[in-house]
Amino acid sequence: MSRIRTQVCIVGGGPSGLLLGQILHRAGIDTRILERRPRAHVLSRIRAGVLEGGTVDMLRRAGVGDRLAREGFVHTGTRVASRDRAFRIDFAESAGKPVTVYGQTEVTQDLYDARDASDAAPVIHGVEGVTIHGADTDVPHVTYDAGGTAHRIDCDWVVGCDGFHGVSRRTIPEAVRTEVERVYPFGWLGVLSETPPVDHELIYANSPRGFALASMRNENLSRYYVQAPVTDRAEDWPDDRFWDELRRRLPADAAETLVTGPSIEKSLAPLRSFICEPMRWGRLCLVGDAAHIVPPTGAKGLNLAVSDVHYLSEGLIAACGGEAEGMDRYSDRALARVWKAVRYSWWFTTLMHRYPDDTAFHQKMQEAEIAYLDGSPAARTVFAENYVGLPF
Repeated sequence: MSRIRTQVCIVGGGPSGLLLGQILHRAGIDTRILERRPRAHVLSRIRAGVLEGGTVDMLRRAGVGDRLAREGFVHTGTRVASRDRAFRIDFAESAGKPVTVYGQTEVTQDLYDARDASDAAPVIHGVEGVTIHGADTDVPHVTYDAGGTAHRIDCDWVVGCDGFHGVSRRTIPEAVRTEVERVYPFGWLGVLSETPPVDHELIYANSPRGFALASMRNENLSRYYVQAPVTDRAEDWPDDRFWDELRRRLPADAAETLVTGPSIEKSLAPLRSFICEPMRWGRLCLVGDAAHIVPPTGAKGLNLAVSDVHYLSEGLIAACGGEAEGMDRYSDRALARVWKAVRYSWWFTTLMHRYPDDTAFHQKMQEAEIAYLDGSPAARTVFAENYVGLPF
C-alpha cells in the first residue's frame, strides 16, 4: 500500500472540491483531491449556470475569474410569467446587485486549469473503494484503490465534496446525523440546443399545464426546461413534443419568437429538498450536495456549495494556523445560510409548479401570489434579495 501525507484530503473533484483545493493551495495548505470519475466525465456534466454575486466574488478571489469576467453574461433582472402575462423583476433596483450566467462546466474547467498551472498535486481520478477512517479522532486517514493498487492518505482534515450518493455523509453514524427530505412529485425535463435564447434574461413560467423555464448558456446555446412526471423518461419526449409543450407554457411573445433546433443533450432530473445536520463530525466536514440538495428553481445548488466552501476555507485556514474556533462554528454558519436557501427554493418551486392533486383553487392562488409579486415592491425585494444571494 502506498502512503502519503497531506493536510486536507478532499473527496470529490467537482467544482466545490476544486474550489476548496484552489483556495487552500493559495493559502499555502497542502491538499489531495480524489475523484471517482475521469476528468472528461466531470466536465461533461450539464448543470446550472446562474451564479450569485458572492459566488462570482469567491471565484475572482480564488484567481479563476478572468474568463468568467470576459464570457459571463451579467443579468440585472428576470421575467416571471403566469398564463400570458409576464413582468420583470429588476435585481439592481430591488437588491442592488446582479447575477451572472456562466455554466458550471466552465467553472469546473477554469478550476482544473488553475490546478494544472500550479504546483499543487494533480487531482487523482479513477479512485474506487474510498473509505474514511478515524474521522472522530485527531488522526484521520483515507484509503482507496486506483490502478489496481491500494493507497492511504494521512491527513488533518477530510472534506466530503462527493455528492448525495458519496461515502462522506454515510461515514457519519446514523445516530449522530439528522436528515430531512421533501421529494417532489415531478421532475425537470431539460434540453440543450444550439439556438439563440428566446430572451436575453431568464423566463420563469407558471402555467396550468406545468412549469417552464427559458434559460441559456451563451448567445448561441440555450437551455430550456419543462415540468414533467417523474416517471417519464427523456426518450418519451422527442424534440417536436418538447418544443410544442414549451411554447404552450411560455408567454405568447416568447413563444412566437422561440427558435427551435435539434437537442444536443436531453435529461430528466427529479426534484428534492434534502438537508443533513450536522455538516461536521470530528475531522470530517461535508460540502454541497453531500449535505444538502435543493430543487433547481432559483439556481441555488452550486451557489450553496460555494458558500459552504467560503465558511469552511476560513475555518481550515485558521485551524492550520492554530485557531480552532472557525472549524467549531463551520456547521452552524453553513447551515444557517443553507436553511434560508432551502426555504426560498421550496417556496419558489411551490409557487411555480403544478402538483398532481392541485385543483382550480390552487392554480388561482398561485396566480394571485404572482400578481402580488408583480404589484408589490416589498415582495419583489424579498424575491430579488434571495435570488441574487443572501450575504455570506
